[in-house]
This record gives sequence, C-alpha cells and structure tokens, in this order.
Amino acid sequence: MQGKIIKTLEFDKIKSLLLEHASSTLGAAKIQELYPSSSYEDVVRMQAETDEAAQVLRLKGTVPLSGIHDIRQHVKRAVIGGRLNPAELVQIASTIYVSRTIKRFIENMVEDGDELPILTEKAGQIRVLTPLEHEIKNAIDETGEVLDSASETLRQIRQGLRANERRIREKLEGIIRGKNAAKMLSDAIITIRNERYVIPVKQEYRGNYGGIVHDQSASGQTLFIEPQSVVDLNNQLREWHMKEEQEIERILSALSNAVAINADDLAVIVDILADLDFMFAKALYGRTIKATKPAINRDGVIRLHKARHPLLPMDEVVANDIMFGKDFTTIVITGPNTGGKTITLKTIGLVTLMAQAGLQVPALDGSEVAVFKDVFADIGDEQSIEQSLSTFSSHMTNIVEILKRVDHESLVLFDELGAGTDPQEGAALAISILDEVYNRGARVVATTHYPELKAYGYNRDGVVNASVEFNVETLSPTYRLLIGVPGRSNAFEISKRLGLSKTVIEQAKSYIGADTNQVDNMIAALETAKRQAEKERAEARELVRDAEKLHKDMQKQMMEFYARRDELYAKAEAKAAKVVEKAKDQAEDIIRDLRKMQLDTKATVKEHELIEARKRLEEAAPKLEKSGRKIKAAKDKHAFKPGDEVKVLSLNQKGSLIDPVGDHEWLVQMGIMKMKVKESDLEFVKTRQQAPTKHLATVKGRDYHVSLELDLRGERYEDALLKVGKYIDDALLAGYPRVSIIHGKGTGALRTGVQEYLKHHRAVKRIRLGEPGEGGSGVTIVEFK
Repeated sequence: MQGKIIKTLEFDKIKSLLLEHASSTLGAAKIQELYPSSSYEDVVRMQAETDEAAQVLRLKGTVPLSGIHDIRQHVKRAVIGGRLNPAELVQIASTIYVSRTIKRFIENMVEDGDELPILTEKAGQIRVLTPLEHEIKNAIDETGEVLDSASETLRQIRQGLRANERRIREKLEGIIRGKNAAKMLSDAIITIRNERYVIPVKQEYRGNYGGIVHDQSASGQTLFIEPQSVVDLNNQLREWHMKEEQEIERILSALSNAVAINADDLAVIVDILADLDFMFAKALYGRTIKATKPAINRDGVIRLHKARHPLLPMDEVVANDIMFGKDFTTIVITGPNTGGKTITLKTIGLVTLMAQAGLQVPALDGSEVAVFKDVFADIGDEQSIEQSLSTFSSHMTNIVEILKRVDHESLVLFDELGAGTDPQEGAALAISILDEVYNRGARVVATTHYPELKAYGYNRDGVVNASVEFNVETLSPTYRLLIGVPGRSNAFEISKRLGLSKTVIEQAKSYIGADTNQVDNMIAALETAKRQAEKERAEARELVRDAEKLHKDMQKQMMEFYARRDELYAKAEAKAAKVVEKAKDQAEDIIRDLRKMQLDTKATVKEHELIEARKRLEEAAPKLEKSGRKIKAAKDKHAFKPGDEVKVLSLNQKGSLIDPVGDHEWLVQMGIMKMKVKESDLEFVKTRQQAPTKHLATVKGRDYHVSLELDLRGERYEDALLKVGKYIDDALLAGYPRVSIIHGKGTGALRTGVQEYLKHHRAVKRIRLGEPGEGGSGVTIVEFK
C-alpha cells in the first residue's frame, strides 16, 4: 500500500488523535508505527483486539494503565553492570505495579464471567514481580529519596549525621546570640557554604571569630566564616556524609543487580504493557467517535450504515449509507461542486484504512469492510509549481501510476476524473479509464462533473450512478448520498431562486438539447420517487413496530386470561368437590340409618338394594373437568388432524389446526395469532379440503427442518426482531426444547432488543447468555416451556 495514500486520505491525522489516548510512551510508539495491513488474518486479529478492549471499557469504564514507563534502557544498563539511580528504580517499580494491577484486573473480569481470550492470554504472560517492586519501594520513595529503611546501616549513619548537625547548630546559635553578635554579624543566621556550616561576619570583625573563610558577598563587606569552634564538628559531619553516600551507592548497586536478575521478565512485561496500552488507546478513540466493530471480508464488499467522516464534528457531519462491491463494483457520483462528493470519497477511503489498521469505524452496527491489497486515490488539486505541471497533467500522472498497479484486490478513488481539460476529451478519457479499472476487477468510486458519465451506469452491468442531494429551496446541499440516482444540473433552478429573469432562463433552456432536458426530468422524477419510497418505508416500519407491540400486549392479555380462567376453574372444582363429598357423607348416613332400621325392625330391605341405591347416588354426582364443561361421550370424540377447522370453546373463536405440540394439545391458527390449545377445548367444525402437496408445503410439523441456531449478525434492528419471532414459532413447531440466537457483541443494542422480546414471549421459559464454549455474550440461549 502506497505511503502517499496515508497523507491523501488524512490517516496521519487519525494517528495524531489516537496518540491523545495513549497512557505511556510505549503505547505512543506503537501508534506511531501503526499502518494499515493488507493481510486478512492480521486485520481480523487487530479488530478482535480492539473489540475486546472496547468491551472492557463498556463494562468497566476505564482501565488501570497509569504509571507505565519505558524501562528498557534502564534494564539493559543494569544487565551490563551499571548502577541505576533512584528515579530509574522508581520507574521500574511503578511499571511492575501497573503490570500486577492490570493482570489482576483482567483476571477478575474473567472470573465474573466475561469472555476475554486475547487479554487473558496477554495477562497470563505477565510474571508477577512483587518482591522486586516491594524491595525498591521499601528503599526509595516516590520522589526518588533513599529512605532510612533501605538498610540498618543507613539508618545508623543518618542518626549520627543528624546528631552531629544538631551539635553544630547549637554552637553556632550560641555565637549569633552573643552580646556583640548584632554589631559584628551582617545577619543573625546560620548558612552553608561548600557543604559546611558558616555564619556571615562583617569584614572588619573577621579576626574576632577565627576559623576558615569559605566565601564572601558580592560587595566584599560580608565574609562567610566557619568559626574555629565548629571546624572539627564540620569535619565529622563531612565524614558522616561520605559514609551515607557509600551506603546509598551500595543499596542502589544491590537493587540494580536485582533488576538485572529479572531482566527477561521485565522485558516481557514492557512488551505486554505496550500492547495493552495500544489496544485500549484504539478502543478509547473508538468510543470518542462512537465507532463500531465492522465485519471483515476478503470479497471486496463494503457496507457502511450511517457512515461519518471521523475528522468532521459529529454534530455537523451527515451520515450516509454506502454499499457496493457485490451487486455492483463501481459507483459514479455526479453533481455540482460543494455538494459533498469529495467528502463521501474520502469517507470511504479513510474508513477502509481505519478498518485495515484495526480501528473501529464511525458507522452503525452491522457495517462491513473489505481488506484490500492496495488503496489508490487521486483526490484534490495536486498541481506542482516546481514540476511545472498543470492540474490535468498532475492528475494524469497519478492515474498513470495507479493503472500500473491496480488489480482485483484494489480500491480506487477518483475525484473529478478527467477534469482540467476539454470537456469532450475529458469525458471520453474518464469513461475509458473507468472501463480499464472496472475490467481489472477493482472496486471503484469516482466523482465527475461530466453529464456524459450519467449514462455510464445504465450501459454497464456492475456500475451504478449516484449523486449528493441538493436542496433547491435553500440553495444548499444536504450532503445525503443517493445511490442509484445520477446528479442533475440545478443551474436554472438556482438562477430562478436568485431572481434571474424568466425570459433569460427560458432562452437558456432553448440552447439545451432535448435529450439533456429529458435526462434532467428523469433524474428529478427519480429523486422524488426515492424520497417518497423512503417516507413510505419509514411509515411501514412504524406500523410494524405498532403491530409487534399490539401482538405482545395480546399475548400478555391472553396469558393473564388463561391464568385467571384456570384459577377460577380450580376454585370451582374445589367447591364442587366439597359439595359432592358432603352429599356422599349424607348418603352414607342415610344408608347406615336404613341398615339400622333393617336390623331393628327386621325389614325386608336387601343388601343389593342398598348397594344399588348408593351407586345411583354416586352417579348422580356431577362429573367435572378443568375447562368446567361436561366431558363429551367417547362416541362423539373426533380424531383431529392438521388442517381441520375447529372452534376454540373458551374463546368462542374459529381457527385451523396446524400441528400437535404435545399430548392432547394442538397449535391453532386464529387469524394472525397462533396458540397452543388442549383438545378438550376444541370442537370439530369440518375438515378443510386441501391438496396433500399444498398442505405439506404450508403446514410445518415436527419433521420440518429448523436450524438449532439463528444468526442475526449484520441484520437491522427491526428486521432482526421479525426474524426472531418467526424463528421461535418454527422452533416450537419442530419441538425443540432449546435454541441459540447469535446477535454478536457490538454495542449491545441488538442483544438488548432480542432479550427484551424473548422475556415477553409466552412460550419462553428462560433465557441466558452463552457460556464461553457457546459463544459468550454474543449468543443468547433460549429454553422453552
């Protein structure tokens, strides 16, 4: 891939913005080396790394990476026997601490159930060097000061040093508080010169104190004298300082040796922290521009949903749907200047470079980007004064170089193709160049002014016209890309809005050929039709959403109705059972009385007559079923089969049987609603007369093949929910106890929508996210009742 493309498409500016999110010079160095890869495997791996880091940021908000230092030179010097200074050792301890903290941070997330394979692998390579970290921190504080606790010897030396300093100060304070001190001293203070304690004495009184003169003031009127009485004490203090320096050197040497022993582990830590800082810098930048992870393909297909140019303010830039590479491989964008054609061109190129560099792209979930071996662009006025080339010559020089290298694995971007020369010749050259690149199999997006190219897309398969919408009412472009609609001239409309005479405009139109007018009228009609279609599509989506909501409400109400009905039936059965039990008890009492009467009066009531009477009493008791209706006689019971028209007694509604879904239970279609109903709640109406082949094509049963998983990745939100509803119905008909719905990770919007829909579905018993072996948080497992 040419280095020139990085500057042309402003990828270097993306790297500058990326640098703002690095936590260390290690991450910044990797960002400086960042370059789009043309390897599909490398791009997929880099995108996965960025996505994992983005997942951590979504869940935790931030990561503990502050305090990383590039300690590679410190470690190298320690290995060859050099003694590190306190500041260098503090940086090493800080880096070890960050590595230990981020390792535990990642492990905790994994323990909580988050699936982070790449980060887990990197964290596993970090060797915990807590002993070395504590050894350094116990000896040196954060400011680089060697602590008394570094060694017992250093503690004793500093105790002696402080005691010696105290004695010196006591003697000097006695001198400066003496009765003649105010007269002989320039100032009643104790100061230090040449690392020895002195007092400021006036020049004329130097002989009164004796000792050693170490310095004098600029005027020569004050001498800084070490009095004879403290010379020996200052000498002792100097000796204490020398011992302190020797002990500190010994401590630093020992710590440097410990660093050298752990050099290999420290090198690994530095490499891993550099990778982590780089990964999270990419994720942080992606969060800043509201980017998403694109799907990656090697088929030359680009599908960008609401793509934005990342260097333009988000509240100003217009998002566009850009899709090509499958049904058509070339887009020709026509239309006037300042309409946004060049921005669209740069958006496609820059988004591709970002994706191939492992960065997430400023577009909605479900976007897809191809990996190209080369990206070529001829954009802007690259006229070179030094080379004395015209604009046309400069563009043609670039195009010649592109044509030398372009192939089926290339993305080519032409801005104002053929401009800068005679319009007829320029248009002819543009068509010829497009033909050449198209025939080589490259993916091409070109912008042009030439009206001749409007017909280019109609005459060739795999080529489509496009334009950037212009609002004649406001005399300004809307920057919306219209694929399938060529740009049209707005000169007459704009002139009319600005007040140009109607006569002048009509005369100008007479100079335009009939063919040109027809083309403009056709384009205007296409634009109107497209706007109307988009409006109707939005209205249809709204109707679908309302219907789904109504369907959910009806399902909820039906479930509540059945629950309430069953509750009332249960209460009625319990009450009836009590009545029957009471009747039986009374009947037994009557029979006992009859027996007693038989014995007492020696009546002729026979035992078989008593048994028969009791049997009649039992048969008189009402027979109840859960539905609250009398059970049909066996002779009236109908053998139901798919396609039968039936009446659902509890709802007083007619429907048709689809398929059995359990013992004595059927799935019934009533209008747009499907419902499981028990046979006892069904009344046969008639058998539908239907050809067997048609029946098999329309009624799905347990033998109907339904996949155990539904893949929604790349689907729009509304389309995905419609597919989920249909798939759940099919899975229920197939008798599956459990299915998987793959929605991917992304921003989580699709996962939330799917799970919200499933929570309110009457047939769903439980939902959960997939285990690590099932797809993790990118999959929802659905269990049915």
